[in-house]
Amino acid sequence: MLQPWIQVGPEKLQKTILHFQEWVKQRGLRPIEAAHTRRGPGGIEQLHVTENSDPQWEKFYRTYYTPADLPEKKTARLAAKLNRPPELVVFEKVGDEGKCNECGAELLTGDYLLMEKGQPLCLTCGDLDRLVFLPAGDTALSRRSRKHSSLAAVVVRFNRKRKRYERQGLLVTEEALAKAEEECAADAPARATARSHAALARQEEDREFVSALAQAILRRYPGCPTDEARRIAEHTGCRSSGRVGRSAAGRALDASAVDLAVIAHIRHERTDYDDRLMSGTERLDARALVREAIDRVLAEWSGL
Repeated sequence: MLQPWIQVGPEKLQKTILHFQEWVKQRGLRPIEAAHTRRGPGGIEQLHVTENSDPQWEKFYRTYYTPADLPEKKTARLAAKLNRPPELVVFEKVGDEGKCNECGAELLTGDYLLMEKGQPLCLTCGDLDRLVFLPAGDTALSRRSRKHSSLAAVVVRFNRKRKRYERQGLLVTEEALAKAEEECAADAPARATARSHAALARQEEDREFVSALAQAILRRYPGCPTDEARRIAEHTGCRSSGRVGRSAAGRALDASAVDLAVIAHIRHERTDYDDRLMSGTERLDARALVREAIDRVLAEWSGL
């Protein structure tokens, strides 16, 4: 259930929904109702957004919208995709030993099992024993194997430390895997070339972004040394780092993002903040203790 996690009051939520419905009407969007389901230990389960499974609200949350001019064939494909049954899920056993509910075969740690109506089945009884395991890791091979396999299942394993199921790979037919491997081998050079070109394009894009970010830092803090502004930009703008420079505000060179990046740099590079943390000072206390030093550098770089 997701509705309890909506972080606005009922009145504001209702107002937002009315605005959304008016927006849909103005643009003439066409509704497509989707099925929200998942495969659980007991089989296919309906997912609910509301606490009381209110039919009207559930229908609202299950409805997607397409442009009015979307061709019928594309609309039909989208509807089919949205209502596709959830994939078969096979679990890799990590807990205590058990037995297949049908044949009584021992299920040991590392064995694969299928849950049916809350009971474990070995792959033979689950009619999946003719499938072969394809580990996760090769996106093209996995995608093509899944496409060609008439029967397939996702393999997951429970991570006790993270308390969640994690995808391990696929079970697919041998024929599908062989065909996918053949296709991947045939176009491997072309895909490698495409990856190389994409990597070069990303590098050029990153260089341009870092340069623009460094200029934004210098415009806001003209007293900042040029090489230091460059280092700040390279650090905060590192792709996939999750740092402020890669946020939406950072990519837009927003002043608030620039300030946060510069402050973080000063805190770590021009104060004893790191030493305080290593000596046992609490993070918030350490931040408060170095705030005055940060403000002095900011004032100097701002030309105040």
